[in-house]
Amino acid sequence: MRVLVEIYGLVQGVGFRSYVKRKADQLGIRGYVKNRRDGSVEAVFEGDETNVAKLLILTLRGPPTARVEKLSVKPIEAKEVYEGFEIRS
Repeated sequence: MRVLVEIYGLVQGVGFRSYVKRKADQLGIRGYVKNRRDGSVEAVFEGDETNVAKLLILTLRGPPTARVEKLSVKPIEAKEVYEGFEIRS
């Protein structure tokens, strides 16, 4: 399963990308997370459907310093091969 995730709210400058990476690594999810110019965060999660769902729930909660207001999730086709999970700039 592969999804594009867009996260809106107070999600930059609060350790959000590190939090998502740590949780993705724990669940064996591949992909990336990065800040966007509009203040939101973008991520691609790829892996077992159950673990992707778990990561989506954790992402919606976010770290204690963040405030997620909206989460958009869209299935996407494979365009890139991910070997792990990375933070992109």
